[in-house]
Amino acid sequence: MDLKQLIKDYLEKARLLQVATSRDNQPWVCNVYFAFDENLNLFWISTPQRRHSQEIENNEKVAGTIVLPHTPGDKVRGIQFQGTAKKLTQPDEMKHAMNIYAARMSTKEERVQNILSGKDNHVPYQIKPTLFVLFDEVNFPDSPRQEFKLD
Repeated sequence: MDLKQLIKDYLEKARLLQVATSRDNQPWVCNVYFAFDENLNLFWISTPQRRHSQEIENNEKVAGTIVLPHTPGDKVRGIQFQGTAKKLTQPDEMKHAMNIYAARMSTKEERVQNILSGKDNHVPYQIKPTLFVLFDEVNFPDSPRQEFKLD
């Protein structure tokens, strides 16, 4: 099976991810709505004043998880990831992220332009994953933990 395609299919069904950051050896987790591109980069918008945003400024290493709703007894499928995160500041990167995010979240063009121009207090962020771990009892019942490393 094509792990990258399975991950894309799973990401397409999800809208919310949990991202873990840390400061002074103290982890923190928050939920964000996200979008993704063909390279499996993850994008969201947030304000620089939020705890996770401040922690990313000081420590780019993050981890997270994406889980679709299921009930006890269902076969388990979920994704964990690790990688590096950053606030996007270059206009071309910001535009790329906002185009993908806006299309997925039905964000109005006016808001996109306000974010890109700095009139909105939100800014785009990106996670560049280095590892996805797909735990998938549906497609891999005998060995559900599957790793997909990225360059």
